[in-house]
Amino acid sequence: MSPADGEASAQPVGLPVFGRDGDLLVPTTAAAGPWDPEALHGGSAGAALARAMEAIEPDPEMPFARVTCEFIRPVPRRPLAVTARVSRPGRRILLLEAEIRCDDEVVARAGGLRIRAADVDLPASGLTELAPPPGRETGHPPAGIESWGRGLISAMDLRLVHGDLMESGTATAWFRLRGALVEGEEPTPLQRIVAAADFGNGLSGVLDFRTHVFINPDLTVYLHRYPRGEWVALDSATWVHAHGIGMAESTLWDTEGPIGRSVQSLLVGRRP
Repeated sequence: MSPADGEASAQPVGLPVFGRDGDLLVPTTAAAGPWDPEALHGGSAGAALARAMEAIEPDPEMPFARVTCEFIRPVPRRPLAVTARVSRPGRRILLLEAEIRCDDEVVARAGGLRIRAADVDLPASGLTELAPPPGRETGHPPAGIESWGRGLISAMDLRLVHGDLMESGTATAWFRLRGALVEGEEPTPLQRIVAAADFGNGLSGVLDFRTHVFINPDLTVYLHRYPRGEWVALDSATWVHAHGIGMAESTLWDTEGPIGRSVQSLLVGRRP
């Protein structure tokens, strides 16, 4: 066991992000986002949508290559119905859809793309190598993390290895969901990735959280390799423009190497 693994196992088990009430998911305080304590973090809603799509015709030989979430309105911290279906069946490519309903109103939806894996003989020139981020054992919990609120961020073991949450600019951090996404279940690697990927805009913010909002109404995660393990790193950058639209992009890693990218559109403005 490595020292880093020992550190992880010593962490307290966190509050689950969702409890259950029959077929409904009931958000706990760990599901909340930074903008409104009564609304879900995009990572909480996105991971719940990914979980619903994973349950449809599961096939380890057909991993997810993309998950796109659209947050139609703030997802309330109330009992939620999360459902999924196949929208386009296929032997090599499968498309899925999922949605979250509250009081019979759709508040978020997602699309998933699964591609059948196959061994391909590639030339060395066809493989891209990226410099890995610093290991999580070199990181530390960021100062000023309390400014992000007590929601999903409090359910994460977070190790900052580059940048500063309280300063403008790019940043890199390792994330691990401490407890369950849904009470009584072990989170899958995909659920962990989607939950963490929604932190990209906050991790690499270029505006003061106290004076501005930079809310993402969507999140897309692209995976060229299915993630493994509990830890995921985001190497994130944000761009904003005076016309009120921005974008955050993150390179995604697990402990074995790069796995993909995530992208968020941003609604930018001053706080009231």
